[in-house]
Amino acid sequence: MATVQTSMPLKPTRYPSIRAAKIRSVIVNRLLDLLLWVIVFIILIPIFYIILASFKGRGEITNPTAPVIPEVWNFKNYPEMWRQIKFGPLFVNSIIVVGSTTLVATFFAALAGYALARFRFPGADAYSLAVLGTQIIPGSLFFIPLYLTFLWIKNTFGIPMVGSNFGVICLYVGFFTPISIWILRGFFANLPPDLEEQAMVDGATRFTAFWRISLPLAGPGIASTAIYIFMTAWNELFFGYTLGVKTVPVGIRQFVFGASGTQLRYDLMAAASVVITIPIAVMFLLLQKQFISGLTAGAVK
Repeated sequence: MATVQTSMPLKPTRYPSIRAAKIRSVIVNRLLDLLLWVIVFIILIPIFYIILASFKGRGEITNPTAPVIPEVWNFKNYPEMWRQIKFGPLFVNSIIVVGSTTLVATFFAALAGYALARFRFPGADAYSLAVLGTQIIPGSLFFIPLYLTFLWIKNTFGIPMVGSNFGVICLYVGFFTPISIWILRGFFANLPPDLEEQAMVDGATRFTAFWRISLPLAGPGIASTAIYIFMTAWNELFFGYTLGVKTVPVGIRQFVFGASGTQLRYDLMAAASVVITIPIAVMFLLLQKQFISGLTAGAVK
């Protein structure tokens, strides 16, 4: 007689709810978006305040009880600022100094970064660490020996280094080139050497392969480095002031110390601060794609 076996019912396997996972993902993404907007808002508060302060009167900006939004929009701050410190020549001189620094420092850094990334020679790693180690030392510690060196160059060779654009350009190039070398070294190291080798097989020299192949491929990294140099040199005050070079940050300082018939003119200083951010903003908007792709290329190998 055949026996009939009855199977016990299987308990359904409990899987996590896909819908609940999607809901949690949406909530987390919205919270992250909210956090991002809060951070952006906090960052933009000083920018909005300096723009509003540039349209306030002299007494209103120093009054703690005055409203944040100006009661009377004082548009004459901008032409007054431009006239009192002769902002036009300062702006042109800053463009000359910073533009020359950016071009020279980026060019030298590209050559040195490529050499460190492609060639193996004794002391290459030590040199790379030494280049990076220069950024640990505060730049102000170099001022006295650099100042004495500049005076020696003037007395020995007759080349004016103090109070001239040439001296401050040499100083800025020396300061910004080491960190730029380290940055570009990483970009060139991430480029495959196969294209350069194929070009040299076809008769190209090493420099031609660098100039026509590696340099265009490293364009985003070079743009990021150039933006970094430009922004840092554009906002530098200490060495420009002590070396007697007429740049925009040095000119804005006059509104605090009473030069040119002004004293504690925070309204005019705010107007000047708004104006000097325009070149950096325009440069970033024009090169934002290269800058962002340069950041991502440097972060992923």
